[in-house]
Amino acid sequence: MVNVDEAYAACARLARTHYENFPVASALVPKRMRPHIAAIYAFARTADDFADEGTRPPQERLRLLDDWLARLHACVAPGFAPAGSDHDALFVALGRTILDCALPLPLFEDLLSAFRQDVMTTRYETWADLLDYCRRSANPVGRLVLRVAGHSDNDLDRASDALCSALQLTNFWQDLASDWRRGRLYLPFEDCRREGADPADLDAGRLTPAWRSVLSRAGARTAALFEQGRAVCGGVHGRLGFELRLTWLGGRRILSRLKREDYDVFHRRPALGAPDVPALVWQAIRWRAR
Repeated sequence: MVNVDEAYAACARLARTHYENFPVASALVPKRMRPHIAAIYAFARTADDFADEGTRPPQERLRLLDDWLARLHACVAPGFAPAGSDHDALFVALGRTILDCALPLPLFEDLLSAFRQDVMTTRYETWADLLDYCRRSANPVGRLVLRVAGHSDNDLDRASDALCSALQLTNFWQDLASDWRRGRLYLPFEDCRREGADPADLDAGRLTPAWRSVLSRAGARTAALFEQGRAVCGGVHGRLGFELRLTWLGGRRILSRLKREDYDVFHRRPALGAPDVPALVWQAIRWRAR
């Protein structure tokens, strides 16, 4: 039987080995929350990797995600006994987290539905379609973090949703080139057609004025979501609130760099690095609600 402390330690190791645009279970998060955040992240990160595993055929990736859903429900059932797989530790930790923090299973189910969509869907017709994907792929994570912290508030949920969607969209614009090489495009086709943007230019690595116009419109929508998400950074206090401010500031900085470079990610992908840390920390300390 997997020891619970060892299970949480395994989840923490996984969280430390993946780059994200935001800190995961960092030292800023209250100590009691870190194991729970790591378990949630390990669940979502592994499922996302299943969906993105291009060497496996789609049906095999869907089968893995179906198995992940079955394991999710099994890990909170009375008398849960791990099946003896490589992922036992993850579900031992996750089951304890869900029960200890009274986390809603539908939030985890939404994540898995979005990962299934990643396997089958490579284009989005409208902004409504794309934002619905964000509602299931990104927003549940923010709500789960709030629940782990003991917050259950509709206003905080709405602000968290806006911030999580903004972070997700920023990552899409940041990864436009690599996503396109994998056959995916997250810019809504309604905007592409309106601006006359030709996918053949992306094949050639050319970011034409039409594509820059599409990305500029997308960036403006994303910036508006960041502004809507500011409220969660002021509504949560203490160390978690400080981490949320850093997350907001980091995501907004990447979006600003994308805009400054006219969204030409085919030549350079903006990202955060060590030189950004002092400025972000200083801005988080001097944070003012609007």
